[in-house]
Amino acid sequence: MKPVIKIKRAYDAPSENDGMRVLVDRLWPRGIKKEDLNVDLWLKEIAPSEMIRKWFSHDPDRWEEFKSHYFEELREKEELLMPVLAAKTRTVTLVYGSRNTSINNAVALKEYIEKEKYGSKKAA
Repeated sequence: MKPVIKIKRAYDAPSENDGMRVLVDRLWPRGIKKEDLNVDLWLKEIAPSEMIRKWFSHDPDRWEEFKSHYFEELREKEELLMPVLAAKTRTVTLVYGSRNTSINNAVALKEYIEKEKYGSKKAA
């Protein structure tokens, strides 16, 4: 059974509907204590490389190219996705720290999982 993948900012309060909460940023979200974030898992290795992250810099003009580079990286480290793909909960929430809610690595990761791993045509 595939989980429902959601995304949520680290600065938004956790809820019971989040299911398994997975932080998918390389860096811990600024100003949040570990006990306050309430994540089940921190998969920092699944985040984009520092080089790609800095180059992208949340520039909307670079979004499609960013996803292409990030998806290439994800294909090389797919084993790191196993905790998400094998989640025992019905819902998995990818937690991220970016201010930009529409173009960030969690949005791209959700799209990758839905398209590449589950064959869904629905974009993030």
